[in-house]
Amino acid sequence: MSNTFGTFFRITTWGESHGPAIGCVVDGCPSGLKLSAEDIQRELDRRRPGTSDVVTQRKEADKAEILSGIHEGRTIGTPISLLIRNNDADSSKYEEIKNLLRPGQAEYTWREKYGTIDWRGGGRASARETATRVAGGAIAIKLLRTRGIEIIAYSKEIAGIVADTPSRNGSLEKMRKTIESNPVRSPDTQAAKEMEHAILTAKKEKDSVGGIIEATVYGVPPGLGEPLSDKLNADLAKALMSIPGVKGIEIGAGFELARMRGSEANDPFTINNERIHTTTNNAGGILGGISNGMPIILRLAIKPTATIGILQKTVDYAKKKETDIAVSGRHDPCIVPRAVPVAEAMIALVLADHSLMSGYIPRKLI
Repeated sequence: MSNTFGTFFRITTWGESHGPAIGCVVDGCPSGLKLSAEDIQRELDRRRPGTSDVVTQRKEADKAEILSGIHEGRTIGTPISLLIRNNDADSSKYEEIKNLLRPGQAEYTWREKYGTIDWRGGGRASARETATRVAGGAIAIKLLRTRGIEIIAYSKEIAGIVADTPSRNGSLEKMRKTIESNPVRSPDTQAAKEMEHAILTAKKEKDSVGGIIEATVYGVPPGLGEPLSDKLNADLAKALMSIPGVKGIEIGAGFELARMRGSEANDPFTINNERIHTTTNNAGGILGGISNGMPIILRLAIKPTATIGILQKTVDYAKKKETDIAVSGRHDPCIVPRAVPVAEAMIALVLADHSLMSGYIPRKLI
């Protein structure tokens, strides 16, 4: 089983949804980075369950404990070990369905591959594991900020309701404040109300909805990416597709490019203040697997939460017999809002890794 991601900046995650704890080890972070528990907790609090009616009501503090790798408020170049305890796991609802295959979930494929699995809350396959990615990603985010790279993501679409894309007229902090001001994390406050209503309606009907996250990365220099096998776009796609529930990735104009002519799709080059850039950004900031200095634009398609309360047909894996299943318990009626910080974390991990590969971020910061 592959639990490690990255080459120079590496993260290894561990733990199961209903085990005593989950955590991660971050290796390759340069020494000298000013880092506190608050930096990590700030990101974890955004992903934390139980914060509104549109997410699971599982109550977890998700408090990160730093066990190694930091001394006197700075990284020391050794592995950073982070631990997050599980305090509100309730396995009782899973006991009665432990042999039933939940439609849309990974029990069947995991059983076929590994034989023995932890059936409590999805075990290792649970989205609970993404808390560890957010914790590790918080370090990558802090590292990228030393070079002026900023990542901002939001709910672009939920249940077919599309938000207006915010313009970069104001500061990123103002944009973040708007996004974090509503439970669905949308920059469009009117669309946010409609999205919230759609999620709560699905929840009431014991169903779920999906959506699209859009992310933009500002301040990326030209030259990041390692063609041919480790193209920047390829590594970003791999990272984002590894998030539970993600079924599709777009970069730049994405699938719209398939409907354009070359004269429409190409981004013309120009010079402004002796800096080469493009007048449009259909490429989404990446050409030939290498960043071109324009903002990197990504979109993630996220399916509706698989675990729902509606009666569905399935199979009893142990008895090899067809049956029905309706799952009760605490589940997100829509995972899109809580996936926003997860997407930012995975993007940050890739960019931190490529920045170290290219020497753009030095191995020592002081």
